[in-house]
Amino acid sequence: MRRGLLDEISQPIQQILFRGAFPVYCYMYTLRQFRRMNSVRQDEIEQFIKAVAGKRLSVRDIERLAHGYFRGPASLREAIDGGKLGWSLDQMKSVPEDLEGCNALERVLLKDLQIVQKYMQRVMAKCHDGRLKNRAFFAQANLLTGGLLSKFEPFCERVREFYDRSGHA
Repeated sequence: MRRGLLDEISQPIQQILFRGAFPVYCYMYTLRQFRRMNSVRQDEIEQFIKAVAGKRLSVRDIERLAHGYFRGPASLREAIDGGKLGWSLDQMKSVPEDLEGCNALERVLLKDLQIVQKYMQRVMAKCHDGRLKNRAFFAQANLLTGGLLSKFEPFCERVREFYDRSGHA
């Protein structure tokens, strides 16, 4: 497993890991899960490592930043890339992780939002795969994407309204 891990890591990232600027544990057990389950590209992981390496962060803070970086809004990713790690952590710490105080509908909606975000990332990553060649696949995919596109504008409008409303809470 470790040999395979070394084969997948670029030379600059190996240097960062070997000099102790970023915990190997975080790479193996935090960042690799995003690559396997969420179709995050290796270059995105490398960009994250470069943004947080050498900042003397705890494993827990790196994990929290990684979740924000790969699952959070683009503004959070930009803040982390821009070196605003303290601000990013403060923003994320202000959001309670447990769902105490949420009613059943709120918990369901939060879970649905997480699922939508996860699958949007997966679909975006897979759409450019060169292995997609089958005519039957493209016929079915065309019907499904047509249905998605017909709902896309109303969906985006509703999500924008909700984003604005939830930001004022």
